[in-house]
Amino acid sequence: MRRRPAALVAASALVVGISAGGMAPAAAVQASAEDAGQGPPTSQGQPFLDRLDLQERLEQRDRPEQQRLAPEVEVPRPTHGDGDRESRQLERALDRAAQGLVEDGAVGVTARVDSPDFSWRGSAGHREIDRRPQARPQDRFRVGSITKAMVATVALQEIERGNLALDTEVEDIVPGLFPGQPDVTVEHLLSHRSGAQTASVDLIATRMTDLSDWNQFIAALGEDYTPQDHLDVVNALPWLFAPGADFSYSNAGYVALGVVLEEVTGEDLGDLLEDRVFDEAGMHHSSFPDESRRGGRFLTGAMWTGGTDVGGVGWQSLSGFDPDVFDAAGAVVSTTRDLNRFAEALTSGELVHEDLVEEMVTPRTGDVGGYGLGIYRLPDPCTGPGEAPQWIYGHDGLTFGTAALVFSSADGTRQVSLGATGRDMTSAQPLTYDVNELLLPMLEATCES
Repeated sequence: MRRRPAALVAASALVVGISAGGMAPAAAVQASAEDAGQGPPTSQGQPFLDRLDLQERLEQRDRPEQQRLAPEVEVPRPTHGDGDRESRQLERALDRAAQGLVEDGAVGVTARVDSPDFSWRGSAGHREIDRRPQARPQDRFRVGSITKAMVATVALQEIERGNLALDTEVEDIVPGLFPGQPDVTVEHLLSHRSGAQTASVDLIATRMTDLSDWNQFIAALGEDYTPQDHLDVVNALPWLFAPGADFSYSNAGYVALGVVLEEVTGEDLGDLLEDRVFDEAGMHHSSFPDESRRGGRFLTGAMWTGGTDVGGVGWQSLSGFDPDVFDAAGAVVSTTRDLNRFAEALTSGELVHEDLVEEMVTPRTGDVGGYGLGIYRLPDPCTGPGEAPQWIYGHDGLTFGTAALVFSSADGTRQVSLGATGRDMTSAQPLTYDVNELLLPMLEATCES
């Protein structure tokens, strides 16, 4: 059971020398990583999906063939005239696309499409980096920042109940949550507009003595962290901007939101997610774990650290990863079936009143994807010629060894989700494989003729 603080105090200097105005561990990590291109990563928690690329592909679907940015795997549109044959063609095309991710570097892949006229579930690769056993569609995996959409759902439920408002200042709920930043509101945390840094690597660095040592980094991923640990680190870092003035993705902001929700409800965040999200949406294989122990069929995260010739330690299994590293920002474990159920229940108004769902999906940023409250949007590929722009809504998630995503149509009738393991930590690009090569045909497969 997590300890729910009644009040928080200003962070003091930390063990490895983080202090207000001083150099944060991430800066040292960055310096070591830039030296010969080796060492642990410098940032973590940003959405990984190449939304600009995906939007360009979606917008070019109906252009002449020579102008398209089409995926390598061509997916036939379903038709009503020969449904069985078209469905089999779609299934084979999606199977090939999933296998293509493995050929490009993913260890294991599981994916799912649910729509009124077509459903598919598929997998490719293996559950572990030692290539055994094979990945299966029902395997569980770490969903990373998709957790934020679930935590945001609980926050909107509390707004619906009258216990919070979007403009509630979190200092009024948890005094001292962000010392010196009394203007941060619930909406700022939900929309990543608080000014708080993401702070995940800075947190991990507090458990390391050599910030360029991969073995220490991996060991630190398996240690326990409390919400207070997260807050101590982010409060010792410079604030990026005045609350509400800009957008900067923040894991620490969502950890703080989890603390606010526990204070308001008097309940553990894991219990809130289980009772109000997992149970209500029929997500029978989802959990919010606080330790590395896993049960049942599981896609184990894995990361490539480089060969010994460049200071790396090769492929590393993250079987000992402790989800406390991300806490309310990314600790949930789920399946593609459960993710689709969550997206359907949320967008159809089963978890939050429709008026508040509209608040969630309304962008607070003007960038591609338009981030709302724990949710962002993409163009709906099923929008017909000449129709007003339509959107799909969801989130992606990236851990140190796993990538995941889920999207739903606005009316809750069509969903796609994906989980993949295997990450190259030596590259500026988080994944060696292009998730859009599977995501785009999955989205198109949901469209009626």
